[in-house]
Amino acid sequence: MQMNEDLIKKIVDAVMEQLAQLENQNETKPSKEVPSMVGRERINDQKTDYSSYPRAKKGTDPKEIVIGVGAAFQKEIKKTICDIPLDEVLRNVKAGIEEEGMNARVVKILDTSDVCFMALEAAKLSGSGIGVGIQSKGTTVIHQKDLYPLSNLELFPQAPLMTLDTYRKIGKNAAKYVKGEQVVPIPCTNDPMSRPKYQVKAALMHIAETEQLDPKVGAIEWEGR
Repeated sequence: MQMNEDLIKKIVDAVMEQLAQLENQNETKPSKEVPSMVGRERINDQKTDYSSYPRAKKGTDPKEIVIGVGAAFQKEIKKTICDIPLDEVLRNVKAGIEEEGMNARVVKILDTSDVCFMALEAAKLSGSGIGVGIQSKGTTVIHQKDLYPLSNLELFPQAPLMTLDTYRKIGKNAAKYVKGEQVVPIPCTNDPMSRPKYQVKAALMHIAETEQLDPKVGAIEWEGR
């Protein structure tokens, strides 16, 4: 992912412009022209074409857990927000699933960059009805196919504090949900300073992910790509 000071300044300026516009609207007649990022410089100049990739299909294996990864995963973004290689993230989630006797399948979700919706879509494609969603910045959710998008099984929102051991345990817990075993919630470190520290980087990574969405394609098989 390409990031530089000029691009960060442009994004910050756009946000400040929007805040100023909203403040003015409290005192004057609302304007129809609200500043946005539309037409501004992209984080990545090129958009990956996934039109030739095989579309993801609903699985039939009751032991299958689908891992749904973000649109920029392993392509435009290769490391999480705390610089863990995404190859290793995926390897550890899969290892956790397989250690519990379940099978993992990886798909790339191209119609949303919201991790809860990604995980729910993965769950609906899964033969077991359990799915894991992973944003490229590292935020992860375990979901079940018959739940509402925000009513997930487990949410791991603080990506800057995630470790490879955490990702492995996520895979194990996802498998335990399939088996109907008692699941012990994975302890997560909480650091109130992580949000302000990583806020700009998180915003840039989210923009880079969203740039790569292709709703017409939807979800594709990603294993071994």
